Amino acid sequence: MTQQSQSSDYSIQTRLLISVSILLFIFLGLTGIVLDRAFVTSVEAGAADRLQVQVYVLLAAAEYDDDDEFYFLEDFQEPRFGQLNSGLYGFIANSKSGEIWRSESANSLSLADDDFLRTPVSVGESLFSKTQNSEQEELFVVTYGILWENGISEYNFTVMETSTPYYSEISNFRTSLWAWLGGVAVLLLLIQLFLMRWGLSPLHKMARDLKQIESGDHGQLQGSYPKELRGVTDNLNLLIKSERKQQARYRTTLGDLAHSLKTPLAVIAGVMQQLTAGKDSDNVDTRKQLASVDEQLARMNQIVTYQLQRAVQANDSSALARRVNVAAVIRKILEALGKVYGDKAMQTTLDMNEQAMFLGDERDLLEIMGNVLDNAFKYGRSRISVSVQQSDSQSGKLNIKVTDDGDGTPGDKQEFVLQRGARADTLAQGQGIGLAVVTDIVASYSGEIAITNLDAGGACVEMVFDFPQTSI
Repeated sequence: MTQQSQSSDYSIQTRLLISVSILLFIFLGLTGIVLDRAFVTSVEAGAADRLQVQVYVLLAAAEYDDDDEFYFLEDFQEPRFGQLNSGLYGFIANSKSGEIWRSESANSLSLADDDFLRTPVSVGESLFSKTQNSEQEELFVVTYGILWENGISEYNFTVMETSTPYYSEISNFRTSLWAWLGGVAVLLLLIQLFLMRWGLSPLHKMARDLKQIESGDHGQLQGSYPKELRGVTDNLNLLIKSERKQQARYRTTLGDLAHSLKTPLAVIAGVMQQLTAGKDSDNVDTRKQLASVDEQLARMNQIVTYQLQRAVQANDSSALARRVNVAAVIRKILEALGKVYGDKAMQTTLDMNEQAMFLGDERDLLEIMGNVLDNAFKYGRSRISVSVQQSDSQSGKLNIKVTDDGDGTPGDKQEFVLQRGARADTLAQGQGIGLAVVTDIVASYSGEIAITNLDAGGACVEMVFDFPQTSI
């Protein structure tokens, strides 16, 4: 994963879930507010209806004498009018005299503002309002305007009731309402998460398939995809196929180029040998010139070999990697080198994880191990050892170590021969080209290579590849 992709890392599923969550909470929040407002309005309307009934109770029991006073000959049907501080209070008043009568329950009631008792109300109309007593307790109020039997006097019959029981009911309703809405929100989010994972599962499948292609398990995207992704998957498969064909074509073309260049160089080398053996070669100047041309010819050959080997490397090979068994490749190379250096009778010690995998092109691994093992056979005296270890049997850090019992590499040459992109024409003939190529190939896989000398004598070449895990 590149630094750019890490910095812009985000999830479509997370974005969708956040968007749906915001919409869900807004919707349920507005729903809760509307239901709460409707319930409060319903409770207040119910309170107004009950108080209106109590107004009729007062009106039915009231009598009026000639002294402009009201009296009641019988007990009220609502006993709370006769109980001190019962929470239900009755008043009779008019705009001229103000309060004329109050129920026994209201004898100790002190209102914060009683001007509303004098405010005339149209005959036959009811007015619902709220007020407070001197202790800041809220009261529901219904005032009913009447015209008495004499046809002259207008009065306000007012009934008040404390709002505490009503607001207690509203509080209980709110607690229940928001608890249920919260539960519904959590349930809907869980359902939405499940549906979202199901809906986005083709994207997860495509990501897993791409990871398997990267690790070398598959060659292309497999299986069926929904029609919305089919264009993407088909184009990706086409791109992968085209890329591999292009790589093969590059390698074939460059191989042909190498052959084409090496042939005329070989002809020139043969001509140089003939010129050197000719009679004019006795001339000192001629001999120097021929030696100079021969030296430049050798360097040209080295340059061609080195640059072509670099060119055919699979750049960023892990992008379309294949699994290559390391132990099998090493044994194949050792078998060939054993025949080439049969006269040295080299003893080979192997300590290899048979399941270790190289995630890349097999030709790159052959190039790496071929050069390193060839050097070990060439410069070792009688023994070489090869160690292959991997942190995981299928992927992860791969460590390859090759040692020999030769003279080792001079300290001032160890870093130089491993420099990535070292120019071949700065090296003496037959020295360092192979390891420079190895260094470039290892670097193309983001690996590391180091060469050291052993205390007992000999050189040790160690390569480490840190391949990504295949799981998602």
